[in-house]
Amino acid sequence: MVERDRDEPDTESVLSDTELEQLRIRVVALENIVIALLATASARQIDLVRKMAAHISPRPGFTQHRVTVHAAVEVLSLVERAEPFRSRRAKPPRVAKSLAKEPE
Repeated sequence: MVERDRDEPDTESVLSDTELEQLRIRVVALENIVIALLATASARQIDLVRKMAAHISPRPGFTQHRVTVHAAVEVLSLVERAEPFRSRRAKPPRVAKSLAKEPE
């Protein structure tokens, strides 16, 4: 194993501009898929996603890591971004009173 200076970047994990752009595109695509799935999720599933955001948030007494905090906020953001699509969902059709059979 080769020893590296702490200030020296790890050249094996440095991504090219093209690779970074591809990752950004994939993240945007995945975000939109998640939003579509959340738009059709049940209230119970939405509640579970909100609980997961709270679960990944730093716990009391522990160090708050920037990435963890941002991840929790992003989960909640995805739920909120799905909300306009949830309200557009097709509602079940109403049965007109004149078409409903009365019990005999």
